[in-house]
Amino acid sequence: MNSETLLYIILAGIVALFVAIFQYIIKTKSMFKWSMLFAFLRFLTVFSVLLLLINPMFDKVSSFVEKPNLVVAIDNSKSIKHLKQNRQAEDFIAGLEQDKALNEKFNLELYTFGETLKKVDSVTFSESQTNINQVFTQLNQIYKQTNSPTVLVTDGNQTFGADYTFANRQYKQPIFPIILGDTVSYTDLKIQQLNVNKYAYHKNKFPVEAILVYNGNAPVKTNFVITRGNTTVYSEEIDFSKSKNSKVLNLTLPANITGTGSYRAVLRPLDEEKNKVNNTKNFIVEVINQKTKIAIVSDIWHPDLGALKKSVESNEQRSVIIVNSKNILSEIEDYELFILYQPNNKFNDLWKRLDVLKKNRFTIVAPKTDLDFLNRIQSNYTIEISNQPENYQAELNRNYTPFLVQDINFESFPPLLSNYGSTKFSVPIETILNKSLNGVSVQEPLLATFELNNTRHAVLFGEGIWQWRASSFLNSKSFAEFDTFLGKLIQYLASNKSKSRLNVDYESIYNGSNNVIVKAEFFDKNYVFDAREKLNITVTDKASDASKTYPMVLKNNNYQVDLSSLPASSYKFTVRATKENLAKSGSFQILEYNVEQQFLNANVNKLNQLAKNSSGRVYFIANTKNLVTDLINDNRFVPVQKSVKKSISLIDWKYLLAIITISLGLEWFLRKYNGLI
Repeated sequence: MNSETLLYIILAGIVALFVAIFQYIIKTKSMFKWSMLFAFLRFLTVFSVLLLLINPMFDKVSSFVEKPNLVVAIDNSKSIKHLKQNRQAEDFIAGLEQDKALNEKFNLELYTFGETLKKVDSVTFSESQTNINQVFTQLNQIYKQTNSPTVLVTDGNQTFGADYTFANRQYKQPIFPIILGDTVSYTDLKIQQLNVNKYAYHKNKFPVEAILVYNGNAPVKTNFVITRGNTTVYSEEIDFSKSKNSKVLNLTLPANITGTGSYRAVLRPLDEEKNKVNNTKNFIVEVINQKTKIAIVSDIWHPDLGALKKSVESNEQRSVIIVNSKNILSEIEDYELFILYQPNNKFNDLWKRLDVLKKNRFTIVAPKTDLDFLNRIQSNYTIEISNQPENYQAELNRNYTPFLVQDINFESFPPLLSNYGSTKFSVPIETILNKSLNGVSVQEPLLATFELNNTRHAVLFGEGIWQWRASSFLNSKSFAEFDTFLGKLIQYLASNKSKSRLNVDYESIYNGSNNVIVKAEFFDKNYVFDAREKLNITVTDKASDASKTYPMVLKNNNYQVDLSSLPASSYKFTVRATKENLAKSGSFQILEYNVEQQFLNANVNKLNQLAKNSSGRVYFIANTKNLVTDLINDNRFVPVQKSVKKSISLIDWKYLLAIITISLGLEWFLRKYNGLI
């Protein structure tokens, strides 16, 4: 409480005392025996009311004891059940929950993990992927400012993600791994890795790289075989020994038949092998007739050119060249799509030829574009010429209809450098991204598409798209999201199919360890996204001809269905709208592969290193009796007494209102009783 407030309180007391004395002592001619009591009650009332008006602040200090957290993260992947450790893990967790001494010292926090970390609901050991490093990344966000030793119940086998051995660099808590699984070394042959491109081209050969590993002491011989259906397309005899325990095979297979081909790679297992699942891997190659050829035409050098080429060519079905406006003239008919980067008057002949041949094009307009030329050479849109640049950020239009656009956090991307001024279109357009200036939409297209005379066009008003690709990588640790977005735009522009009210987005090949997600969009007759429609998908197994229908769930701006529960096989499907006679069909294949069944043992070395780096200790699941004792006796994990200082205003003190009410009521009652009212 400061001195100014204290002065106001003293003045309030003086005023309240003056009012009480004036009314009941000075104003009263004869000294009444109740006058002093009345004066006191009036003083109390007036002083309390004035205190409420001054509303002084008081500091309140409260103390409490904070127990440390004991974080228990349980591996919920299929490998635990495959190693037959699920029952021991469940019993261990139940023992921690029932231990009174442990729960008195710690706040027990239980989580499960597979692909991501989740609060415990149930432990099913059913997740098909494991990312242990991600566990510590997420826990660090929750327990960064607390004392939270962490018990990690796992076999230590990670199927994707960064190496978790040095997780202590970001997660500053002691980690106590509980090792699930056998540590005995068994004789084992396995296909460690199989690298194959998804696509090949007709009458070419496609490469296959196989990494084969042997774990054992005695020399052995086996065969590595690749089959397609009942036909053997490759076979080789392999020798292994204790010193020569791995082999890398690089081979090529013919792509003589167009379409999707299923292959099976087998490393013939030994009789004494315990795990024979990891001796087989399936893969699929889609053989296509030719690549989609795309030309990026530019008379200037800019980082956008390289970013566009890399992004478009991330899909192996496309090839891209970067060429100037003069050299492309003799090769125009060889390309399906032209990306015209900041055209100028040198593009005059090229533009006219593209119009004659009705070629699809993607035009990028920015400050280095010759706007006079662009306004003169075409009549689809007119750009106001101001010779002033401006930075515009992107804002996604969720009602874009030609194809499914996923929000990849466009609003977080750096602004593009564009021309200041409005653009007037003379043809109907579909806007993918709107311009945003300082967080305010300016209702101008940043990226738009339109269709004209059986051709498709896109216009991007800005340069610096290379920064978008880099920013997308920083956000998601991968270029895939941005490349997928640009790939869909390129796919739309490279095709002349008519616009559809029902669009379906799916992969032709799904790995058995990944989620099988099919997405769809439905639009009304005005091509506005319709969230009122109900979509169902009927999936038919091509082998057994068994069908099942699933409802598609509305999520954000699309409908989705998760078909991850389907077994490995080839499927055809039909997505159908229930209220209107609209349907879309397709097919996909799920590969038979379970990455969690590739392990024979727990990864003891990595878990030991993790415990050592984080100042923890490792325990085997069969010998965890000392864990609870060690945690309770560890002086690093003791309850901490903390105090919290809060500033409380007097107006929040409810007893003051009671004092005012009682003093006024008592004064009124006594005066009434003595006939003074």
